[in-house]
Amino acid sequence: MILPIVGYGDPVLRKVGMEISPEYPNLKELIANMYDTMDNAYGVGLAAPQIGLAIRLFIVDTEPFSESDDLNELEKEQLKSFKKTFINAKILKEEGEEWGFNEGCLSIPDVREDVYRKGQITIEYCEEDFVKKTEVFDGLIARVIQHEYDHIEGILFTDKLSTLKKTLIKKRLQNIMEGKIRADYKMKFFNKKGR
Repeated sequence: MILPIVGYGDPVLRKVGMEISPEYPNLKELIANMYDTMDNAYGVGLAAPQIGLAIRLFIVDTEPFSESDDLNELEKEQLKSFKKTFINAKILKEEGEEWGFNEGCLSIPDVREDVYRKGQITIEYCEEDFVKKTEVFDGLIARVIQHEYDHIEGILFTDKLSTLKKTLIKKRLQNIMEGKIRADYKMKFFNKKGR
């Protein structure tokens, strides 16, 4: 089932997510709905706060990035097959050179800016079956995980921009809060008149 994506300005996007247990109600169905929602919006990641739930759950599917001509064959292959659910994740380390990439967010449609992040992460998380894992990721996969992880920490990519960039996009962010935008997917706006 496709769920509405919460737009910029909703307080749920600023909450630090709570850990969940295997008994979380309808968890398998929730995860399936999140994948449906992300795929419908042509996203590469989606975190539970983006559908209104302040819990430590996010999903990643980097397959859409695998079409880029800027990548070598190995990178394309890695991105094509990377699809993973992260529950109760904790980034243990961020290492390497910071590098910039033009990021966007389903909760902040039509706003894209260069964000600088470390190149490699070590993350501890549970998969859908609640088996705990610790893994190292790098490149675009690490970046998508970092972006989604920020969501469960109440952080948005716009928080990482310079004061000047924030000033330049202020009006667009206000329009999102008021629902004065058109997205190609179902959204829920915080300050939309008549809500």
